[in-house]
Amino acid sequence: MFPLKPTVYIDGKDGTTGLQIYDRLAARDDIDLLLIDEEKRKDPAERKKLMDAADIVFLCLPDAAAVEAVGLIESPTTRVIDASTAHRTSPDWDYGFPELSAAHRTAIQNSKRVANPGCHATGFISVVYPLVAMGLLPKDACLSAFSLTGYSGGGKKMIAQYEAADKGTELFAPCPYGMGQGHKHLPEMQKICGLTNRPVFTPIVDDYYKGMATTVPFHMSQMNGVSTLAEVRQKLADCYGGAALVHVADTTDTAKLYANAQAGKDTLELIVAGNDEQFTVTALFDNLGKGASGAAVQNMNLMLGFDETTGLNL
Repeated sequence: MFPLKPTVYIDGKDGTTGLQIYDRLAARDDIDLLLIDEEKRKDPAERKKLMDAADIVFLCLPDAAAVEAVGLIESPTTRVIDASTAHRTSPDWDYGFPELSAAHRTAIQNSKRVANPGCHATGFISVVYPLVAMGLLPKDACLSAFSLTGYSGGGKKMIAQYEAADKGTELFAPCPYGMGQGHKHLPEMQKICGLTNRPVFTPIVDDYYKGMATTVPFHMSQMNGVSTLAEVRQKLADCYGGAALVHVADTTDTAKLYANAQAGKDTLELIVAGNDEQFTVTALFDNLGKGASGAAVQNMNLMLGFDETTGLNL
């Protein structure tokens, strides 16, 4: 039984993800939002007091700080949603992507510890997980992906660099990074999808604030049980049928896409494009929405028994 008005605390509210979560929660009258005194926001004792008093705690912290914060919690009733990378592959935490399966949704609803997905990982997993789960794509497939993101995903320091009046001309151009194939989202991409081989992944940051386009290319010869682009699109549409926040575009006739098309929304759209021999599936979403803060609030809603879209931008 949940309290009539659950209490919620955001540890790390002043970061990009924390501020976005706060924006989605501040106007709601179905929760009580606990706020820390500004001068005590780094005081472990004060943070511990608020975390132990809360029904739900959001951790919007660097990995090491998130692990430390979990260790401060003593209340057996406090439930945690961690927006960091720290617990996304931990067997003791539930992965916060409810659209993947009924089992994922049920686990989140009943969980005390939910790991919120990474932004690039959200795009890749939304494409690859259902194909593997349906048996269309073998687990040992060798995959690649590239993911274009706005600079807000880099946090306050990167935002300041891109928005500086005297920024260098190099920041006007797209910038592939993580070229050593050690990007922090790769472990969850592989594990959650059940892949034998880690994908070759290229993230790219560009000179716009928010919005993400994660694209995975395929050969139809990799697939089992389908032979046309229309069949692939329909299989994905069937998989996500009824989902409130994940949709599959009706058409496969796509000339071009813009990575900021879903900016400001907490939804994700999959676009299947190409032909019956070679094709791509692109996830379009907001890296601060379904890629971070919107997903975290969706998970909170499920954990507290609210409609999952409450307070979200559809």
